[in-house]
Amino acid sequence: MVGQQEVIDLLIAAVFADGHVLLEGLPGLGKTLMVKSLAGGISLGFNRVQFTPDLMPADITGTTILATAADGARSFTFEPGPIFTNILLADEVNRAGPKTQSALLQAMQEHEVSLFGRHYPLPRPFLVFATQNPVELAGTYPLPEAQLDRFLFKVLVPAPTEAEMIDIAERTTGAEPPRAPVVLAEAEVLAFQRLVRQIPVAAPVLRGVTRGVLATRPTTPAHLRRCAGTCATASRRAASSRCCSRRRCARASRGAST
Repeated sequence: MVGQQEVIDLLIAAVFADGHVLLEGLPGLGKTLMVKSLAGGISLGFNRVQFTPDLMPADITGTTILATAADGARSFTFEPGPIFTNILLADEVNRAGPKTQSALLQAMQEHEVSLFGRHYPLPRPFLVFATQNPVELAGTYPLPEAQLDRFLFKVLVPAPTEAEMIDIAERTTGAEPPRAPVVLAEAEVLAFQRLVRQIPVAAPVLRGVTRGVLATRPTTPAHLRRCAGTCATASRRAASSRCCSRRRCARASRGAST
């Protein structure tokens, strides 16, 4: 990738923190390519769903179909949807209606899909990277508060500079663009996620995070969006993940042992 280093760092931190990300930026900034390259670089399954007004929940989660066996017997079987993967790219998530958007809620929080009284666990790790366009709001449906709270980060993707645009034009014309090499396996990603939860955090830092969350409660001005009670836990995971991604784990481990 050319530029967007801060965006890439946040995506990597979200993977290690086992958190979902909402990417907001204009079309053509490489949001889809970033997520696809990230999934390929850490050897995880990847599916992309283009959200449109006519997209139905079953198009994401899957549905039960009537199947006929070789002996003629018929039975209902579950046909998994694209959500059964490690990284799901929900492209232009605000283009679909609230009913379809809500299909992601249980999966993002509980890592499973419930259908007709049965529960189907999702593969681990499971991460949702959603994109939305800040302009052209006609025909869109703003994400509900309950779904916004499921995202660990909301990342604003900036436009490239002139030098970066020249570099992009040179790389994307002529020869086949390079592919991201595989640097982590699925088991290693899960190990990093466990490590993030074990990194010690100083009590003053936790108090500062908690006070920041409490400051958004209803007693504050109405223009501030209220944080859910899980924000403190998510903020701690995010900070620990940034520590991991910046190669400070050894220092944190030495501090824990002293």
